[in-house]
Amino acid sequence: MSLPQSVRSCLEQAEQELSGNPKLLKLFKQCFPNTLETTTRLLEDATTFVFTGDIPAMWLRDSSAQVRHYLPLAGGDQELQRMIEGLVRRQILCIGIDPYANAFNEEDNDNRYEDDLTELNPWVWERKYEIDSLCYPIQLSYLYWKETGITSLFDSAYKKTMKTIIDLWRTEQRHFEQSPYRFARTTGPKSDTLRNDRMGMPVNYTGMTWSGFRPSDDACTFGYLIPANMFASVVLGYMEEIAETVYGDEQLKLEASTLREEIDFGIQTYGIYRHPVFGDIYAYETDGFGNYNLMDDANVPSLLAMPYLGYTDKDDPIYLNTRAFILSKYNRYYYEGVHARGIGSPHTPARYIWPIGLSMQALTSTDDAEIAELLRMLMDTDAGTGYMHEGFHVDDPEQFTRPWFAWANSLFAELVYKLMQENKLKSLLSM
Repeated sequence: MSLPQSVRSCLEQAEQELSGNPKLLKLFKQCFPNTLETTTRLLEDATTFVFTGDIPAMWLRDSSAQVRHYLPLAGGDQELQRMIEGLVRRQILCIGIDPYANAFNEEDNDNRYEDDLTELNPWVWERKYEIDSLCYPIQLSYLYWKETGITSLFDSAYKKTMKTIIDLWRTEQRHFEQSPYRFARTTGPKSDTLRNDRMGMPVNYTGMTWSGFRPSDDACTFGYLIPANMFASVVLGYMEEIAETVYGDEQLKLEASTLREEIDFGIQTYGIYRHPVFGDIYAYETDGFGNYNLMDDANVPSLLAMPYLGYTDKDDPIYLNTRAFILSKYNRYYYEGVHARGIGSPHTPARYIWPIGLSMQALTSTDDAEIAELLRMLMDTDAGTGYMHEGFHVDDPEQFTRPWFAWANSLFAELVYKLMQENKLKSLLSM
């Protein structure tokens, strides 16, 4: 789609404020509008289809994250309002088709990676159940409401979707007893399939809600994915407020509140691990039986992103302990090399770190020196393309995955725009 006036004005502002740093200006001018210019389709039914870049499908997660940086501009721009409201309506339609699916086609054309062993639908590109797929559309619509004051998104279909999400998360609190969800992929790596007859490994009841896959689309080692449950807790708080303020529905508010309390109890009771070096930290995954997966992944929701998602403050002691752990050699997906250091993912090769992880580290930092270092790393590792990538090798940024990955571009643009609004870029770039 063509660029709305507010976006054009933002790019003109950047021409002035970033004129002293041509490299950063080029990156911002290419990354900030990238979603609108290359991955957004306004459809005739007044919905919006936002695909992820080099894959033609729309992820509920990615599509939300790809447009979040436009929210501060949406209040006075009807074109942006049309795009964002259309996206949320499309997401609500998709959840109505299959709340367990993570990615959808633009049409009911049966396009997908594989004919996986699960319930398939012509609209579904991939049916990997991930908690965050249901969190992101609620987050996007809530933040849009707070930025613009517009409540027209909260219609009867939206309310029905909130109830669908709450009911599904309740079902997945007792996955093995109540869930109909099964998934296996007969080709590719083991990380693309669920073990134990397509159900995942056993879990104990904790109050948390189960997830088959991570936001990387890799299978969970243990079924309680802590950062995803944190995100669900935050989003249930949004649902409480929407139920009360917009719908005046006390029963729906109570259902969201009760589930939020149960999930948060599970996180605090079963999700904290006493580390011999770092003290109390949040685990990435647990099964409720006392087994923990201690790591972090660059994909969001992540442990690093807790304050960004609104689960805790940047100065929370357990968050700080967890941050110190995941930004150290004790996290097996943290890498240091000649050109950069940061968090990668088991989804990409060893010693590849993610610009999404670097941007998120900066967005959650309170240390200007750290932010300045991260900004320089992001500027110096684009391999001369003017765009962010999925991952790159810490010793050779010319080796990278996914040259067209709109989410990474959007998060980098969000970081730079935030620093522009805070009038911090000049001082950071001089450090």
